[in-house]
Amino acid sequence: MQENFKRVVITGLGCITPVGNTVDDFWINITAGKVGIGNITRFDTSDCKIKIAAEVKNFDPLLYMDFAEARKYDLFSQYAVASAFQAVKDSQITGNIAPDRFGVYFGSGKGGVNTFADESNKLAEKGVSKTSANFIPMTIANIASGLIAIKHNARGVNMAVVSACATGTGCIGEAYIAVKSGRADAIIAGASEAAINKLILAGFQNMHALTRRNDPLTASIPFDKRRDGFVMGEGAGALIVEDYEHAKRRQAKIYAEVIGYGNTNDAYHITAPMLDGSGAVSAIKAAVAEVIDTDKIYINAHGTSTPLNDKTETTAIKKAFGERAYKIPISGTKSMTGHLQGAAGAIEAIISVMALHTGTLPPTAGYEEYDPDCDLDYIPNYARKSNITVALSNTFGFGGHNAVIAFRKPLKSNL
Repeated sequence: MQENFKRVVITGLGCITPVGNTVDDFWINITAGKVGIGNITRFDTSDCKIKIAAEVKNFDPLLYMDFAEARKYDLFSQYAVASAFQAVKDSQITGNIAPDRFGVYFGSGKGGVNTFADESNKLAEKGVSKTSANFIPMTIANIASGLIAIKHNARGVNMAVVSACATGTGCIGEAYIAVKSGRADAIIAGASEAAINKLILAGFQNMHALTRRNDPLTASIPFDKRRDGFVMGEGAGALIVEDYEHAKRRQAKIYAEVIGYGNTNDAYHITAPMLDGSGAVSAIKAAVAEVIDTDKIYINAHGTSTPLNDKTETTAIKKAFGERAYKIPISGTKSMTGHLQGAAGAIEAIISVMALHTGTLPPTAGYEEYDPDCDLDYIPNYARKSNITVALSNTFGFGGHNAVIAFRKPLKSNL
C-alpha cells in the first residue's frame, strides 16, 4: 500500500551568529561578505598559538528570557532559546497549532561545555560543595530542546540530535521526516553551539585542526589553495518545519519547500573524511532524488577551510552531479561565520533558504588563490543574483557523519 506522505515547508527562521543576531541583519552581512572573525575576547590567549575565533557580538539574553533563567542556562542554551523565539515569532504559529502536534528537534555538538569547564575549575579550586546545583541541566546536550519545548508549549515529538558538525542538518532532516510522515504538524528544528573556550581551543589546536593564520580576513578561506584549517565559531539557528496543508490553512508565509534529506556515515575514520568522498556522495544523491534536470541548483558547502575536507567535498560534488557540477554555484560561507560546529548546518540551512527566497547567493569571502583540486564555481568574494530553484546544504562531521538537505523554491503554481 502506498504511503500518503505530506509536503513539508519552512515557515519561520531565527538566528544568533557572529555576523548578526537577527535573520535580517545576518542576511545583509552575509551577502555583503562581512567577516565575523576577530581576536578572542573570552579568555587570555597569551599561551595559545590560536588567537582568533568568530564570536557572537552584542548578544542580550534578556531579550528572550528573564535574568533568573539566564543564570541557569549555559550560553549554548541561551543562543538556542533566542533563535527559536525568533523563528516562532516569524512564523506566527503561536496559538495556531495544537500543543501535542508541535515538536522540537534541536541539538548541539558539544552541549554546555562552557559550564563544564567553569565548574571543573571550581571543583578543583574550591571543592565539591561549591559545584553548582544546576551543573547537570546546564551541560546536557538535550536541555536546549527541552527548554524550547517549555517556552512554546510544544508537547509533541522531541529529539536532540548529536552528530558533531552534521548536528544542525540532522535535526532539520529528521524533523522533515517526522512532519512528512504525519507525526507532527510543525517542529522547531535547529542547533546551537557555544564552545569558544580555552579547553576546546586547546583540543582543536593540538590536533592541528585550526588555522595557524591569525589574520581574521585570511584565516577561513574555503577552497582557496592557502587554506590550512578552520576557525571556531558559535551561534544558533532555528527553522519552523511545517506540514504544507497546515501552513496553508493558517495562511503562513512560506520561505521554501523541503524536498530531500540524505544521512550516511563513512564508517572510515573518527575525524578524516573518506578520501573518495563516497559517503558524502550517497548523502547528496539521497537529498536530490526529487530534483529534476531543469532545476537550477545552488550548494551551500560544508567548506571548512581545511585542506582535506574542501578537496574531498569538491570530489563528492563532482561525483554526485558529473559534468553538471561545473555549472552549480557554491558558497563557502564559513569564510564569514567561521565554523559553528554543531550549529553550522542550522545556520547554513537558513542561508540556503534565504538564497531561494531572495534570489541572492552569498559569496565565499577572501577567496584569492585557485587550487586545482578545488575547481568548481565557489562564488568568489561578491554575492551573485541568480534564479535558482533548488538549494542544498552540505554538512559533514567527526565520526564520519554526512548530512545533506535540499530545499526548493515554492512556486506559486504548486502552492
